[in-house]
Amino acid sequence: MNPYEAELVVDRRETAADGVLALTLRHPLGEPLPAWEPGAHIDVVIGPGLERQYSLCGDPADRQVWRIAVLREAEGRGGSAYVHAELRSGGKVRARGPRNHFPLEPASRYRFVAGGIGVTPILPMLAAAEAAGAEWTLLYGGRTRNSMAFTGELERYGDRVAIAPEDESGLLDLASVLDDVPEGTLVYCCGPAPLLDAVEARCPAGVLRLERFRPKEAAPSGPEAEFEVVLARSGRTVAVPPGVSVLDAVRTAGVEVLYSCTEGTCGTCETDVVEGEPDHRDSVLTDEERAAGETMLICVSRCRGRRLVLDL
Repeated sequence: MNPYEAELVVDRRETAADGVLALTLRHPLGEPLPAWEPGAHIDVVIGPGLERQYSLCGDPADRQVWRIAVLREAEGRGGSAYVHAELRSGGKVRARGPRNHFPLEPASRYRFVAGGIGVTPILPMLAAAEAAGAEWTLLYGGRTRNSMAFTGELERYGDRVAIAPEDESGLLDLASVLDDVPEGTLVYCCGPAPLLDAVEARCPAGVLRLERFRPKEAAPSGPEAEFEVVLARSGRTVAVPPGVSVLDAVRTAGVEVLYSCTEGTCGTCETDVVEGEPDHRDSVLTDEERAAGETMLICVSRCRGRRLVLDL
């Protein structure tokens, strides 16, 4: 089933921090937007060739609006610059989703760690954990206090939230939250790659849930050889040569497939595997999902053998 897609209006545009804009989107006719849960993101089509993913950071109970936050990235590819310079209140963008590869799983305790704009998916998680009566803390870092979004909203949680700007207190003290994790605790982390890598290296096995904005650097686990993909719905067979992604091969063959980032981070192109063993090279699926081999991200992942059958 194709995800929801519509042209939405920028209802409100606010400065959330230095270099960060908070945008509230609504349907132009006031129609309710699809429901979502903490951790979800949407695809925003900013313009030709400019499609980006942003975490929803508002209230899931409010079906009238979606709120996102956009960091202006000096080394970006133009999407954030366009939003900051051109997208005003009353402007329109196409949005698709929501989609969630970072869900908040039930637990009695949570330890949240956020870096910079990575606080956005964490915000609704805090409210959900609070409503569920779970014990939780948040360690939130950024370059400077003024660059850290939504600190005002976090004040209501008191000392359960530790705000730690790098220019005031140095790098985040991960040992304080990760060296003694009680049983029944889940750790949720989102932020820049160095933070995610540091948390991943320090976190006990099985308790970490994280989301990456950039693909994780990893050596391919299988050969860069040609293989074939059988499209189960039509019976067609498509060759995938070395250096060509499954996504590009099937699109060249005339098959329409939803995709966005082409880096293995957004999950838009996740496809069911009917037969064969994927060579997973994405930054979305968990170790358990990779071992099961039931889906794959066809923009980056390949095949460990000579043949894959996909639900396309």
